[in-house]
Amino acid sequence: MSTDEIAQAGAVRGVTRDGGLTAGSRNPNTLTVDTLPPAPHRWTFFRTGGLDQVAIETAEDLRALAQLDPKLWVALSCPVKGLELDEKTLALIAADADGRIGVPEVLAAVKWTTELLIDPVTIAQGAPALALAEITAETANGRAIKLAAQQVLKRAGKPEATAISLAEIAGDAARLDGTHLVGAGILTPEAAPAAEIKAALLDVVTCTGGKMRSAGAVGATAAQIDAFFHDVTTYAAWTDQEAGVRDAILGADTEKAYTAVLAVQEKIADFFLRCRLAEFDGRATGALNRSPEEYAALSGKLLDAGSIDVAAFPIARVEPRAALPLTSGLNPAWAAAVANLRALVVEPILGAGQESLTEAEWSSLRGRFAAWGAWLGQEPALAVKRLGRIRIHELVTTDAKTALAELAAKDQALEAACQAAADVERLVRYHRDLWTLLHNFVNFADFYSRDRYAAFQAGTLYLDSRSTELCLRVSGPSPLAAMSRTYIAYCNCTPAGGGAAITIAACFTQGDSDYLFVGRNGLFYDRKGALWYAIVTSIVDHPISLRQAFWSPYKKLVRFVEEQVAKRASSAEAEAGTRIAATAESVATIDQRKPEPPKKIDVGAVAALGVAITGAISALTLILGYAFGLKFWQYPLVAVGLMLAVSGPSVVIAWLKLRQRTLGPILEANGWAVNGRVKINIPFGAALTEVAALPPGAHRKLEDPYEDKAGARRRRRLVFLVSVALLLGTALW
Repeated sequence: MSTDEIAQAGAVRGVTRDGGLTAGSRNPNTLTVDTLPPAPHRWTFFRTGGLDQVAIETAEDLRALAQLDPKLWVALSCPVKGLELDEKTLALIAADADGRIGVPEVLAAVKWTTELLIDPVTIAQGAPALALAEITAETANGRAIKLAAQQVLKRAGKPEATAISLAEIAGDAARLDGTHLVGAGILTPEAAPAAEIKAALLDVVTCTGGKMRSAGAVGATAAQIDAFFHDVTTYAAWTDQEAGVRDAILGADTEKAYTAVLAVQEKIADFFLRCRLAEFDGRATGALNRSPEEYAALSGKLLDAGSIDVAAFPIARVEPRAALPLTSGLNPAWAAAVANLRALVVEPILGAGQESLTEAEWSSLRGRFAAWGAWLGQEPALAVKRLGRIRIHELVTTDAKTALAELAAKDQALEAACQAAADVERLVRYHRDLWTLLHNFVNFADFYSRDRYAAFQAGTLYLDSRSTELCLRVSGPSPLAAMSRTYIAYCNCTPAGGGAAITIAACFTQGDSDYLFVGRNGLFYDRKGALWYAIVTSIVDHPISLRQAFWSPYKKLVRFVEEQVAKRASSAEAEAGTRIAATAESVATIDQRKPEPPKKIDVGAVAALGVAITGAISALTLILGYAFGLKFWQYPLVAVGLMLAVSGPSVVIAWLKLRQRTLGPILEANGWAVNGRVKINIPFGAALTEVAALPPGAHRKLEDPYEDKAGARRRRRLVFLVSVALLLGTALW
């Protein structure tokens, strides 16, 4: 459906400055007003994920969708490619073929569908087959589509069928006519009933360039066929004049004679002009015949009759009022061309035995060929010339033009049936896919539903003991996606068994990121259940959960301690090696060393060390005094307070960021125009990403054959002793 048709149907609506809708305008700032404004529709909204979304539940909701303020739509546009919806259906909805679907296209598709179905809400079922009884018979368009659907079923060998699906529509264009006529207005050579008609159609394609049919074959339109035969007739009419002009000159030898004249006419004209100059001033005669120095320059060269240097000299000796010799006294480079002129032109016209040619005679001979030259100059500059005169006359004398015209008329007669069949396919597709599009465009009901995927969700990624359903197929990392405040792992996915790889953006919304890093491998299952091998290529780091934020300070402390211990161990190892080397050197050179005097004790260092120990003991005494001064029930509160002091800031920061987590920027980076704030709050995030857990009823055996039992006993003994010591200390205090 074209944009004009959409506008005429009243499906495209604009937005007034006050938020209302106006009919017949694609400009959102248009202020035109409907003559009869539609009655206001009472909408129902549902709140999911902190977002108010319109509910589309009834046929009245569908019919009134054009009245809904676009500001209340969750999305304003989406791409045709990259969604888990039939791309051909989306391409049909995208009327302007720009690769995107906007609000006007969605409204046009809804309006067209609701006008053709008795109960439009049946599209909610998403059934692959459309029952013929669901198509309305109250409109001419509905009756035409129902009739076309019945004809498609009849051609498919199912005349008794009561429903039609894409399986019956597929290949119906080829079944419309056994001669490859599909009503597309383009005749392919395969459609020709005979070899001569096929050859003529190939000539049309060759000379006009043809036109590509949707099926991929190249053919010709009726306009191209008419233009081709018009050119053929024009060129044939020009060639028909040849005989009369030729017979008036030299008959069959005219073309060869004219070629002989053309070969020497410039050189002969040059000769006679030089002779007139010599007559004008005799002093110029020598110069006009070229100087002795120019001849001397040729004497040192290896000369040839066809040499360019020789051909540049006059055709014959220049004299006042001289005639052109035809047999002797000629420039060797032009002797053969003059002899050819004498045999083909001079003697047939002036008579045999002609030894020379005057300027007047030459002018007379040239005048005899003026008509032939004029006729050649009128040759039409047409592409059909490449076919040759013989083939052009064959096309004129045969009935190829009539046969192709009949074939084009037959194809045109199928155009209405093909268009009706195309409308049937469109309706079947809309009946199956339109409801899904609405629940991923007007609202995001599918995304917030737990029993189905959204159209933009590509599948499930399994990685790091987790599975995440929020995986989008993308072209690559985008800075815009980082604005979502979501932890994103971009993965390169290769299909099992080989094939083209894809890139997905996997959003982790539960657990932690301790073991998520570039290079990790996982498994990705697409919507069809196909297996892909995934590898993390880049990461957008954001908080994943409050649990991660709570334990983050302690994990950082543990990592810091481990790093420091590793550094100290490495330093100690290096120092021990240095000491061993020094000791070995000392032992080896003990007989050469002088005894060192005993070192004196640094009194200042001892005093400083004493002050430090005293301060540490005082601080420890103060802390222990405060600790043992607490009541028993206060100890848990102190522990909780310490944990909150350590973990509280990171938890608060993570909570603020998790509240801002939204899907919009991720979709925007993938070509969407998201209108609403599609939030991913903490509970919903926990539903999108599942952490590994034992299945219900599973039995866990705690015996580990590879457990370090001695180490475990030491740890239990240490915990027991510390607990007893704390209890005794508290009691004694």
